[in-house]
Order: sequence, then structure tokens, then C-alpha cells
Amino acid sequence: MPRIIPLVLPLSVLLASIMTFGNLAENYEFAAMKSSGISLQRAMRVLIIFIFVLSIVAFWFANNVIPYAEYKFVNFRKNIAQAKPAMAIAEGQFNDVGTYNIKVNKKSGENGNHLTGVTIHEKPSSMGENKTVIKSKTGELISSEKSSILQLVLNDGYYYQDVTPKKYEDRAKLPFIKGKFKKQIINIDLAELNKVDDSKESIAGTNAMLNVNELRYTLDSLNKNLDNEIVSFSENINQRVGIRRGPPSVNKQVKKKQLPNNLMSLYSNKDQVDIFKMAGSNITSNIYSIETTQKDLKDKQREINKHLSALYEKFVIAFACFLMFFIGAPLGAIIRKGGLGLPIVFAVLIFITFHFINTFGKRLSQEGGMSPFVGSWMSSFILSPLAILLTYRATNDNGLINFDAITTPISQLFQKISERFFPAQKQE
Repeated sequence: MPRIIPLVLPLSVLLASIMTFGNLAENYEFAAMKSSGISLQRAMRVLIIFIFVLSIVAFWFANNVIPYAEYKFVNFRKNIAQAKPAMAIAEGQFNDVGTYNIKVNKKSGENGNHLTGVTIHEKPSSMGENKTVIKSKTGELISSEKSSILQLVLNDGYYYQDVTPKKYEDRAKLPFIKGKFKKQIINIDLAELNKVDDSKESIAGTNAMLNVNELRYTLDSLNKNLDNEIVSFSENINQRVGIRRGPPSVNKQVKKKQLPNNLMSLYSNKDQVDIFKMAGSNITSNIYSIETTQKDLKDKQREINKHLSALYEKFVIAFACFLMFFIGAPLGAIIRKGGLGLPIVFAVLIFITFHFINTFGKRLSQEGGMSPFVGSWMSSFILSPLAILLTYRATNDNGLINFDAITTPISQLFQKISERFFPAQKQE
């Protein structure tokens, strides 16, 4: 439930401000205030202080309560896996259970322990593709609250295991081993999953579990790790291709023999073939190494962007309360409608726009399309001019749209056209 607060709180402020100020304007309360010398800014003064306090509370909530709730939620979900393991497996989707990803088509039985149509992907020990896939017609989950071992009994199935050849040229053939079994038992150790520990460091925490200080510390570690890996890879690839740093040694002056333009003419045909094969093998190996490292670096940068977005999001929540108030209060004073009719329409439209831009910017920044700062604050940057415009027009008693500014240039244009093509009518 706490993760819903960042969505609900700005919408609540926006709707409440539109309804309150719209009700005051509809009942001519603002007219009475202005006749008494009370301006709109003075009427909003106490509410601005309240929104300021509410923004501080929202930041504290996002920085402390939401990470704690996320941490407890993960622990609670992991504890369920031991007491009732079938609850940790949903039908029709892959479920993370220990070192396996398990998918079942249907569950049956009193506790849902009997499985039908089981597909299992075993997680690799290192980064890479799934090496082992197991499929069986039926299965059964057997567990005990006194034991941390979950037994998965599979019946009538096959297993497929990828084989990585030593030669890189043979990897494109994608060889694998296929086997058949009548009954197979898989033991899953849930000790780490079900261990309750109050220290967040014991769990591979996500960015949603961290507060501002922890996010900054984690970002510092992630950036250092990324920089070290880039330096290490560059030095490794330079050594492999024969690039050396620094000037060559000048201790021994050796008279260099002038080489011919075609170096390959110094070797026999057999040696030339061996040299070309070795060069091609080295190029293929280097390209594979570069592509693999590039993917790894992109994943690390994506993880950094997610942590940066989580850091900025805590401040965006606080600013969103301010922004929605300065949009809703002037808008309610302009439209002069209270209640639950027109204010809800305006509130929903504005908030959907805010939420869509915020989600779009956050997703784009996580994939590297823009900086995480711009992606997180994009919605605030776009709607801030609207808040300034509405506040200015409400303060100066202008409507939502100045129709004279639109209709006057159009009428003048038509008047000039009529004078040019119908001069006789003008003389008459």
C-alpha cells in the first residue's frame, strides 16, 4: 500500500484544491473577499504553508516508509515460500524460486501442490543464457515447515542442456543434450529465501528499498565498479591486439632492416595461410569479447540509471504536491465550479498527463535515452509553466482563455480582405 501514496497524494491535492477554490468562487466568496481587500494570494497563504509541510511529510514518507515497506514485503513473500510453496508459484507465468524459474499451466489439490505442464529454467552460475531447461507433464511440491528444503517431484518429462563448444566457430551450431526421465526429484534450498534478517545488506536489495543516503552510497559503488571495468577491459583488449602504452625502449639501439612493401612475401604459402587463420581467429575472438563486454556495461549503466531515477523520484513527489496545488487552486477560482462534477474531469485529465509524462521520462532515462535527472523531472518542467499561467490569470481576474486575443486578429484579417476585394462597399 505505501507505494501507492506517490500516485494518490498529488491527485488528492489537485482535486481538493480545485473543489475548494471552485466552491468558493461559485458561491461568490472570492468576490466578498476582494471587496474586503483580501487578495487571492492572501487567501492561499495558509494553504501554501500547509502544502509546504505536506511536501516535507511526503518526502519523509518516500525516503523512510516506502523503502521499509518494500523490504518487509520482500521478506514476507519469501517466508510464504516455505510455509506454502504453492502460493509462490502462479499459473501461466515464470516464478522465481531459488535458483530456478518455474512455470506451470495448472495447479490442483488441496494446497495447490499438484502441478500440470511444468517448465523449469535453471539459472546459470554466471552471466549468460539459461543452460538447462526441464519440461514434464506433471509434478508435485513437497515441503515441511521444519525443513528449508523444497522437493519438486517431476514425472514423465525431458531435459535439454546446452553445450558450449571449446571452439568459437562451433558455437553457432548451438549443440545441446536431450534426455528423458520417468521420475526426477529436484531439491531447492530455501534457507536464504526464508531467512528473516533486519539488516538490508543481507538481501540483494532493489533501489525501492533504499533511502537517499543508501542510494548515494550505492551509486558511488556502482560508478566506481563501472569505471574499473572499463579501464580493465581497455587494458586487456590493448594487450590482446598488441597496443603498448608509453614510448618504446631506447636503451638498445638496433639497426633496423628495411622491410618490403608486401610483408607476406617473406613467408611461404603455407605460413601465409596459417597467419591469416590466426589473424581471423583473433579478430573473431576480440569481436565476441567486445560485444559481450558492451552488453555487460549497458546492463550496469541501466542499473545506475534506475538508482538515479529512484533518488530523484523522492524529491519529485514533494514538488508534485506544490505543483498540483498551484494548478488546482487557480483553476478552481477560474472555472468557478465546485462539487464532484467538472473538478474531477479537470483533475483526472491533468493528473493523467502528469503521470504519463513522468512514466515515459523515467522509462526512457533508464534505457539511456536521456539523463535520469531530465527523465524524472520532465513532468514537473512541462506542467510548471501551466501552474504559473493559471496563477497569473486567476490573480488578475482573467478567464481560463482570453478569447478576445484569438478573435480580434481573425476579425481584423477578414476586415482587410473585404476592404481589398470589395472597395465599392467601403465607399458606400
